[in-house]
Amino acid sequence: MRWRVLSGASKRVQTTNLVKPFDLMLLKARISACLEKRRLRDQKENYLKQIEGYNLKLEERVSEHVQQITIAQQATIFALAKLAASRNLETGEHLQRMCEYSKVLSDELRLLPKYESVIDEDFIRNIYAASPLHDIGKVGIPDRILLKIDKLTEEEYAIMKTHLIIAGKTLREVDQQHPGNDFVRVGIEIAESHHERWDGKGYPYGLSGEDIPLAGRILALGDVYDAHISKQVYKEAFSHAKSREIILSGSEKNFDSDIVEAFISSEDEFIAISKRYVDTEKETVSLAKM
Repeated sequence: MRWRVLSGASKRVQTTNLVKPFDLMLLKARISACLEKRRLRDQKENYLKQIEGYNLKLEERVSEHVQQITIAQQATIFALAKLAASRNLETGEHLQRMCEYSKVLSDELRLLPKYESVIDEDFIRNIYAASPLHDIGKVGIPDRILLKIDKLTEEEYAIMKTHLIIAGKTLREVDQQHPGNDFVRVGIEIAESHHERWDGKGYPYGLSGEDIPLAGRILALGDVYDAHISKQVYKEAFSHAKSREIILSGSEKNFDSDIVEAFISSEDEFIAISKRYVDTEKETVSLAKM
């Protein structure tokens, strides 16, 4: 005779052979063995569920901790970049505007099929965070050149151009110590290539077209726009309309035409950013006295 033992909510059926006449002791032993086996299986499943839950909580805590570290690191990097920019009579608001411009342009470019496999959330996050590094190499430029209000001589201008090389060298040393970091890689691209031109007449390497890293091409437009709309010790701020005209005239010369189109499509956001992060008169005057 075959007895069936139904165990647990899953209603799994286990069978056992019993030969007549029944041996009560054997029957009890068989049933107890089946129940114990099921109990152990249930216990194992519960343990696995608990372990899965613990792992999930651990992953969440690690992710939260890493996020906190990342935020702290980015805040530190921004502060150091702001300190470096202050030597060049630039403000922290300029750096924040550069972050926002780069994100807006990246978001707009992402809508084009050409860039949908290139620009993802990681790209946007990295270019936003690395944008403040674009001019950190200026810490290596002498004050007599960096702070000069009059037009630079050819020799002085050649020295000024080296700030991209200085920045690239510094960040490449960081990359060697911490290889594979996408943030550092984007920082290198931005620092070295945001003064390159689409027509190949930029510096420091004379790159042209798509040989210029995308992050550098994006920052190039944002940097020029911000320079035009901002008041400097040697000039008044240009209007958005005049700055827009200059950007348009530089399409396929200074700038990638795709990025110029992205700028035109998002110019209302550029205007909003420029109004949200305004250099205070006090800060501008303070920098001018340095």
